[in-house]
Amino acid sequence: MKAAIVTIGDEILIGQIIDTNSGYMAKALDRIGVQTHEMLSISDDKNHILNTFTSLQNKVDFVFITGGLGPTKDDITKKTFCEYFEDELVENPEVFAHVKELIEGFFKRPITQMNRDQALVPSKCEVLFNKVGTAPGMWMKKENTVYISLPGVPYEMKYLVDEVIVPKIVKEYDRPYIVHKTIMTYGQGESLVAERIENWENNLPEFIKLAYLPAPGRVRLRLTARGTNKELLEQKIAENVESLSQIIGDIIVGYDEDETIEVVLGKQLAQHNKTISTAESCTGGKIAQTLTSVSGSSAYFKGSIVSYATETKINVLGVNAATIENYSVVSAEVAQEMALHIQKLMKTDYAIATTGNAGPTKGDADAEVGTVFIALATPNEVIVEEFNFGQPREKVIDRAVNKALEMLQKEILKNV
Repeated sequence: MKAAIVTIGDEILIGQIIDTNSGYMAKALDRIGVQTHEMLSISDDKNHILNTFTSLQNKVDFVFITGGLGPTKDDITKKTFCEYFEDELVENPEVFAHVKELIEGFFKRPITQMNRDQALVPSKCEVLFNKVGTAPGMWMKKENTVYISLPGVPYEMKYLVDEVIVPKIVKEYDRPYIVHKTIMTYGQGESLVAERIENWENNLPEFIKLAYLPAPGRVRLRLTARGTNKELLEQKIAENVESLSQIIGDIIVGYDEDETIEVVLGKQLAQHNKTISTAESCTGGKIAQTLTSVSGSSAYFKGSIVSYATETKINVLGVNAATIENYSVVSAEVAQEMALHIQKLMKTDYAIATTGNAGPTKGDADAEVGTVFIALATPNEVIVEEFNFGQPREKVIDRAVNKALEMLQKEILKNV
C-alpha cells in the first residue's frame, strides 16, 4: 500500500517552521506496512490544494494532509475538501460539545463563533475525533484513494495518528509486512564500507534492499525487506545481518536505529561501573552534550570543562603555560595534559580532551585549519591521535566528536 503526505502552509514554504509532521507520519505508516510514496509541501491556496488532490487520486491508497484546519480565514482545508468532494459543511454535535467544554471548562471563557466553526465538517466525511484539540480529523474516500485531513499542531496530529488512524488502517486493510534492521557503523566512510561489503550486498535476496545513510564519521546501513510472510522476512534479515557482522564487525557499534554510539557507550560504562569526563576546546562541549543526551548518563558522566580560550586551559584546567608555548595550543602535548587534568579533577576512569583548529581561521595556533588532536586518558595510559578533518567548520566538529567516541568505545572493549 502506498501513501502520500501533504503539508499545507506558507509558513513551511518560507522556512518559518520546520515540517516534523511528515517524518512522524511516515514512520508510523512504515511500521504497519504502508509505504510513503512521496511528500509534498504546498501553499495555502485553494487551487493548489485541489490540483494536488487531483494529481494524487488513484495514484496512492492514502493521502495524508496536515494543516489548514484552524479557525482563522487562512485555514481553508475544510472548505477545499467540500469543493473537491462536492459536499457542504455541517456542524458535528459531538465535536461542538467537545469544543464548548474545552473553551468554557478549561480556558474559562465564553465560546465564540470562531470556536464554534471548529465543529464544522463536510457532511460526507467520517470524523476523526480529536480529544486533545479543537480541530477534528476528516476521513473521505474518492474512487480508490482515501484522503485523511489532520491538524497541523504536532501533538494533535500525533494523537490522531497513533490512537485513531493506525488502529483503523490495521483493522480495515490487509497490508504487506515491512521489516527494517539498522546497523550502526563508526570510523570508516561510505565508500570504504561499500567496498568491504560489495560481494555481500550483491548476494542479498531480491526482496531485501540496502540503503547507506552516511554522516560525518559514521554510516548507518538499513536493510529493508517487504513481503507477506513476516517470519520469513525476519529470518532472512537476521541471517544477512549475521553474515555482515563477520565482514565488518570491527566497525559495528549497534544493531538498531536508536542504538547510537553514545547509547552503546552509556550501557558499557554503566555495566562496568566506569566513569567519563571531558575537556573540550574546538568541540565546544559537544562531546559532553552527546554523552549526556542519553537518559541515565549521570551514572557515568561526571562533568566537563569547555576550555575554549588558551587562558582557560591554563587558569581553569591547569595546563602548563610552558607546554603551550613550546608545542602550540593545538598539539598532542596540550591534548594529553588536558585529558590528564580533567581525569584527575573529576576523578574518572576515562577522560577525553580535544584541541584543534575547526576554522575558518587559525586562531591562536599555527596548525592547519581542520587539524584536531584527541586525547583519551584511560586508567593506565593516555592515547593521543592527530586528525585533519578538512572543512567546513561543522564537519570538523562533528567528525571530532564521532572519532572521540569511537576511540573511547574501542578502548573500553579492549578492557572488558
